[in-house]
Amino acid sequence: MTVLFRLLSHLPLWALHGMGWVMGWMAFLASSDYRRRFLENLALAGVDRGLWMDAVGESGRLIAELPRLWMGRPVPVVWHGAEHVDAALAQARGIVFLTPHLGSFEVAARAYVERYGVTHKPMTVLFRPPRKAWLHAVVMRSRQRPGLATAPTSMAGVKQLIKALKAGQCVALLPDQVPPEGMGVWAPFFGKPAYTMTLSARLALQTGATVLLAWGERLSWGRGYVVHVMPLQETLSADMTDAAGQINGAMERLILQKPQQYLWGYARYKSPKKVGP
Repeated sequence: MTVLFRLLSHLPLWALHGMGWVMGWMAFLASSDYRRRFLENLALAGVDRGLWMDAVGESGRLIAELPRLWMGRPVPVVWHGAEHVDAALAQARGIVFLTPHLGSFEVAARAYVERYGVTHKPMTVLFRPPRKAWLHAVVMRSRQRPGLATAPTSMAGVKQLIKALKAGQCVALLPDQVPPEGMGVWAPFFGKPAYTMTLSARLALQTGATVLLAWGERLSWGRGYVVHVMPLQETLSADMTDAAGQINGAMERLILQKPQQYLWGYARYKSPKKVGP
């Protein structure tokens, strides 16, 4: 599989995105459960149904572009809001980047590493290893680069994130990812209770780090990406349920900027996985 990824990494983005559009529609048509969840999540968010067809294709492009992002030549990236990163780095208090399953969240981290990671402060990404052994090997190899570290979804990983922030470095999380039982609270997400991680708020409150919202917009016809960065407008509450609601609200506002690039098929409202015996 690594060989296949390397071969695909040589293709231009427009070709990979074309393949991804087909993949997205194949998955949508092949699975009734996926299709139902996709449309239900769109309806909850009040997204114009005229955008859902674009969202189906974009979900496939998210997967198809990975070989190029992981193993291929650098892709064109434009920054909107880099001044917020510059200001936060100058304060040397660390940065907690929060990115929903929107656009190319993979390219957002890579763009930071290319611009800041080696000469300024490296980034540590909270990482849940894939269950498939072949994919695990590909992912781990792709993320072994200067300026980028990964932290597992465990207590050891949490300690690694705290250590990085206290050193004035950056961490990145997907706050709309469902955490294991005991590591989150129920908070509204587009009006429906969703089990939401508290880790992102705890990291910011415990270390005094700056919270920035970031996502990578996928441009049409393989023209590249725009990395959008903006500050969190609210001061996080010390109450974890309230803080989770604040972060969910911030993620909603990001998603509605470009709803056709959100991963609507993600099982956001599922029950958390139990940990231990």
